[in-house]
Amino acid sequence: MTAPSTYGLSTEARNLQWLLANLVEEVPGLLSVAVVSSDGLLLLSSDPAGEAEPDTGDGDGGAGDGPKGSSADLAAIVSGLGSLTVGASRLMDGGKVKQTVVTMHEGSLCVMSISDGSLLGVHATPDTDMSIVAYHMAFFVGRAGHVLTPELRSELRQSMEERAQAAGGGDRPRLAVREGRGGAAPAGRTTGGGQ
Repeated sequence: MTAPSTYGLSTEARNLQWLLANLVEEVPGLLSVAVVSSDGLLLLSSDPAGEAEPDTGDGDGGAGDGPKGSSADLAAIVSGLGSLTVGASRLMDGGKVKQTVVTMHEGSLCVMSISDGSLLGVHATPDTDMSIVAYHMAFFVGRAGHVLTPELRSELRQSMEERAQAAGGGDRPRLAVREGRGGAAPAGRTTGGGQ
């Protein structure tokens, strides 16, 4: 993983980027890692520019390519899975969802709640030791949970958008922005699709 530029970022934002880089370096077999806000926006990513190879449309999405090629896709998956498990927990009176693990033939997906409603999602190869993944994710969540203030989330979102644009993403970062739970797009942003 190429370390993203931290120029101009607050100490808290730099610390979270360092924690994410450390997670990726310490755990072998990780394909993609994303931190997603409670409204589904990508805050941090293991992709240096928040993007990876574009989807070729062949439907393959092989295990070495990550989920269809970009961290924005992983963010959408993590957000959706988080919403689904929270809804299930409410129906079952199960309390707060701590962790969700999906084991697939060609990989695993682990999602962990961060105290402010944000989520940490990890996509790993099928032979990755998920107990090691869970340990490092819990360490990240423990450190990140108390610093993810609304101001820091806004700073991280802005940083992700700037990195994607600097990498030649053009309008693509806007496509990753999803509508909030209230049905309105965040101020100053578009969702990329007409309603």
